[in-house]
Amino acid sequence: MSSLSYPPRQQQLHRLVQKLGVSETALVQWTLVDLALIHPSFSAEGNYEQLEFIGDAVLRVLVAEFLFETYPELSVGEFAAIRSILVSDRTLAQLAEGYRLDHYLLMSESALADQTGKQSRLADAFEALVGALYLSTHTLALIRPWLDSHLQRLTTEIRTDPARKNYKAALQEWTQAHFKSLPEYRVQETGQIHGDAHRFTAEVWFQEKCLGQGTGRSIKLAEQAAAQFAFLAIREQASAHSREQS
Repeated sequence: MSSLSYPPRQQQLHRLVQKLGVSETALVQWTLVDLALIHPSFSAEGNYEQLEFIGDAVLRVLVAEFLFETYPELSVGEFAAIRSILVSDRTLAQLAEGYRLDHYLLMSESALADQTGKQSRLADAFEALVGALYLSTHTLALIRPWLDSHLQRLTTEIRTDPARKNYKAALQEWTQAHFKSLPEYRVQETGQIHGDAHRFTAEVWFQEKCLGQGTGRSIKLAEQAAAQFAFLAIREQASAHSREQS
């Protein structure tokens, strides 16, 4: 039996769609929306995996269309770089958290306890929800009216961020450009709890000097945090030097 058969679930999904800002709710296929918010751990037969596949493709087209319409002056390379960030798990999970999708997502207790997989779950559910809304009309009519404002805000942030959210790459480009050499990362596991936001501590070293430190729930995130600290510090020092010279 579909979870949509239960009145509380119906009311819950209606509230979510209203929160998104979808005005034409009569066009929504509620069985698809329900399916989009069922994790594979809850049901092996009926879950969001196929809708996630659809939603992933829809989002890539939608973001490309948005960038083409809103920023026609950008190059194809810039389109691709910005789109890769906008459709990344990190960005989609942030959007999902804003709508508290985890409160609507049906999953097993074991999956719920897995904090390391939370970002991936939220991103997958967001893609599946987009897929469900797309298949409701086979157009972007139920998606763009509420998603465009998020894309506008995020694109503005990305374009004003010199590192384009990838501080490791930005720092590496800086050290290579100025010294023809790469920074070194030293990572320690400082916590034993899976999902702990400070489980790993990373330091980034260059020319025998520690440029920054950061923590994260994974080695990758800890290194990014350290690189961010270092890159922003270097940029601030460069700006201060420029002001002194002027």
